[in-house]
Amino acid sequence: MQGTDLGPQLPLALRYPPDQRFESFIGPPQGALAALGALATRPGADWVYLAGPSRTGKTHLALALCAATEQQHRRAAYLPMAAAAGRLRDALDALEGNDVVALDGIEVIAGTREDEVALFDFHNRARASGLNVLYTARGIPDDIGLDLPDLRSRLQQCLRVMLDPLDEAGRRDVLRERAQRRGLVLEDAALEWLLTRTDRDLGALVALLDRLDRASLAAQRRITVPFLRSVL
Repeated sequence: MQGTDLGPQLPLALRYPPDQRFESFIGPPQGALAALGALATRPGADWVYLAGPSRTGKTHLALALCAATEQQHRRAAYLPMAAAAGRLRDALDALEGNDVVALDGIEVIAGTREDEVALFDFHNRARASGLNVLYTARGIPDDIGLDLPDLRSRLQQCLRVMLDPLDEAGRRDVLRERAQRRGLVLEDAALEWLLTRTDRDLGALVALLDRLDRASLAAQRRITVPFLRSVL
């Protein structure tokens, strides 16, 4: 939904979901939000390389960066690298003219020489033009399978931020925060029931919360343990 295909006429909330903002990110590493905030607000800020396993919030922060940039009346673009693999040069060329670019999931182009060279060339052009860039990946530059040594070297020069999977308390906080944003009353007992009897993957839990939101609205019922048993 988000990215370079959307015109500036679309409201911010349609390009970047309101759940995905800096203030709604649970448990950021020390200094992470300050570094990303600098990218959004200050030309020439340190570029950031955000690394972490799947479901640790990399896309959340990439979209939050774009939203924060546009709130400063600056231009931002979000590119999921999986959507551009195999034609990366054209996709990156289309990003010129922005103030901030978030490239999400660069590991998907590892081992494809044409795409690696395209990313290397983009990196150098962006540095020269003063563009601010956020990279995200599932690992550090040396661990994601990149063949081009010069590209790995450029990426290693970025400010590195590491994300870890949320613990039990973190997952609980995310679900409670997301429920509150939807206006849902999620009782503590119901929250514990969800965490102990359903998929513990954070993305799956948030998707389940969306399902419960619709079900509770349709049934006009609070989300209690008996309601969860009846729905799930």
